[in-house]
Amino acid sequence: MRKIFLSLFAVTILLGAFYFFWLSPRYTVPILMYHSISYGEGSSFVKPENFAKQMEYIKRNGYDVITLDELAGSIKDKRRLKRNKVVITLDDGYEDNFIYAYPIFKKFGFPATIFLPTDHMGRRGHLNWDEIRLMSKHKISFGGHTRTHLYLGDVSDIRVLLDEIGGPKKAIEREIGMPADYFCYPVGGFNAKVKEIVKEAGYKGACTTNRGFARLNSDVYELKRVKVTNSDALKPFSLWIKLSGYYNLFRGRKDSY
Repeated sequence: MRKIFLSLFAVTILLGAFYFFWLSPRYTVPILMYHSISYGEGSSFVKPENFAKQMEYIKRNGYDVITLDELAGSIKDKRRLKRNKVVITLDDGYEDNFIYAYPIFKKFGFPATIFLPTDHMGRRGHLNWDEIRLMSKHKISFGGHTRTHLYLGDVSDIRVLLDEIGGPKKAIEREIGMPADYFCYPVGGFNAKVKEIVKEAGYKGACTTNRGFARLNSDVYELKRVKVTNSDALKPFSLWIKLSGYYNLFRGRKDSY
């Protein structure tokens, strides 16, 4: 019995040391990534009712949804935030973000950031500028996602990069009269040159996926995010893991190029 007790004690000490000295310092505020909130097929689509369940879970369990700007500011200032924070982002500017996601954000009072490939705005299936302007008045901010949803890691022409990266910022600020402070690399792909141009364009930060060079979210120009799917609404443990702040530690990093 004494041996069992000592073994359990040793395991407890080891687990405690693992948490306090290795895991806990690696906590990062989770940035959730969505695309289409609709009834399409594939991992980029989340059904509206499942999206509502996920937002209800966040609200019910006491998570504090903060803006991307609040998170980036804390990283720059090296301020540690409480463990209950979460950021919500959506890519590609689909019209269903206005039809389905926006009313749910309003219901719960959640802020969010939507990244726009600005040349697509007004096209069928995408947001128009009137919808964007309305949402911008109710806690929804907008950022650049290139002009044409171009995969930037393959582009060598500097003129194209300058236009695709700087163009959306100018378009959004012209159309809605509010700053477009953040950028999102399409499919998460970027390289050192792309990152430098994003900085020079005046963005305060940029989001990727699990691509990037930094293991943790210590660099505001390569913020890793966590993709949320339909199944996460049906498996609360899965959503809890993604909201834990440690999910990205155990994912393999993809090539940034």
